[in-house]
Amino acid sequence: MNSTRSLPIALLGLTLVMAGCAETHLVMNLTDAGQGVAPKVWPAPPEEPRYRYVGELTGEENFRPDNWANPSNATKLFDWLVGLTSLNSQPLVLQRPQCGMVDEEGRVYVTDIGRGAVFVFDKPAGKLEVWETARGNARFLSPIGITQGVRDEILVADADLRSVFRFDRKGNLLGEFGHDILERPTGLARDAQRGRVYVADTRAHDIKVFDDEGKLLNVIGQRGEGDGEFNFPTHLAFVAGKLYVTDTMNSRIQVFDADGNLLTKFGKLGLNVGNLVRPKGVAVDSASNIYVIESLYDNLLVFDNIGRTLLGLGGSGKEIGEFYLPSGVWIDSHDQVYIADMYNGRITVLQFLGTQQ
Repeated sequence: MNSTRSLPIALLGLTLVMAGCAETHLVMNLTDAGQGVAPKVWPAPPEEPRYRYVGELTGEENFRPDNWANPSNATKLFDWLVGLTSLNSQPLVLQRPQCGMVDEEGRVYVTDIGRGAVFVFDKPAGKLEVWETARGNARFLSPIGITQGVRDEILVADADLRSVFRFDRKGNLLGEFGHDILERPTGLARDAQRGRVYVADTRAHDIKVFDDEGKLLNVIGQRGEGDGEFNFPTHLAFVAGKLYVTDTMNSRIQVFDADGNLLTKFGKLGLNVGNLVRPKGVAVDSASNIYVIESLYDNLLVFDNIGRTLLGLGGSGKEIGEFYLPSGVWIDSHDQVYIADMYNGRITVLQFLGTQQ
């Protein structure tokens, strides 16, 4: 199921020689587009910085030999072989990343609608895997939502296949659910304490709630503009007993308790920083700051826990801190913020530096 590469036969002997000379281990590193310059931070000096640019995830180039800074002759040979074989094969790179998650061991999982696959940046193993198969011989068509399931499972929602798929850590299919119920599943979130999976059913304009075995338990909302109603909901986050829903075409975020009762909402149309026009990804850090992707204006917006605007960063472009139609956003256990910069084909990573006030 995972994508692999093979060296041309003519190079096999050299590869064996190299393997005999030295054992090369690959490690995952973030590429740094700003190498050699002062770290990029937000807000800009003289204000106290709250976020620092860490780097990017793009694909194979994030995995390098562990002695990359001072390569041996064997490693140089390895690099030469890789460079030579790359003439005959396409590199594994992100194309149109959508959403993602980070597990407790540091693996970064990214859904890619352009490739029709899930990229697994496996930091513990020092390798990149690409899951392309959803079920049987059927490939993913539009993988979007992804979240941690029960017992180390990974859940992936494919909008066009109209299902939520359950995989183990190696990408083996364990099952699926929702195919006879869901119209266009996109965002995913899970309440680990109660074993509930929330699915944003965008075309049905509601949030469907399943148990871990895939049994439908509840439906939250219906189409409309009122409290607790939705107009094309897309992305979800579940943090500290609260469900955060990006109500995209109503240009707002709605926050519910675990049973689907509305707690609060924020966001409105406008041209000012903090206004929401086409919101997508939503996430929450350890300080209860709420992150929202404003895709139309290529921004990442940060709000406090009651929806007051704290900071906006981004703008259209491909430089550090710029985005081109970003999609998802998620947070790891170290408060690193991952932004799926969709049309730049990369994941931008920022480090949250302290409590926002």
